[in-house]
Amino acid sequence: MRYGLFPVLALLPLALAADQPSPQRQEALIQFLKQDCGSCHGMTLQGGLGPALLPEALAAKSDDVLITTILKGRPGTAMPPWDSFLSRDEAAWLVAQLRAGLKSHTP
Repeated sequence: MRYGLFPVLALLPLALAADQPSPQRQEALIQFLKQDCGSCHGMTLQGGLGPALLPEALAAKSDDVLITTILKGRPGTAMPPWDSFLSRDEAAWLVAQLRAGLKSHTP
């Protein structure tokens, strides 16, 4: 499976944030979400190889389940673990952005 190299490399220097990633890190995380997650979940996050990541598709799932899925992956599926690249706070921030429909970061 191919993961976009540039977005992953942008995530390597982790700035572990208490709650909110820095504005620069937020931009890297949004790029990661759109490119790396989008490669399986669809470029508009409406689904593809992986399920849709739209607010209505995530509504029945708890934040903890979503954060754990991001960090640990889903064994036996194409969903890889991202805990080498993301902190728990960053995964939680991504979940919040997905629940909001990425409204604050779309052009």
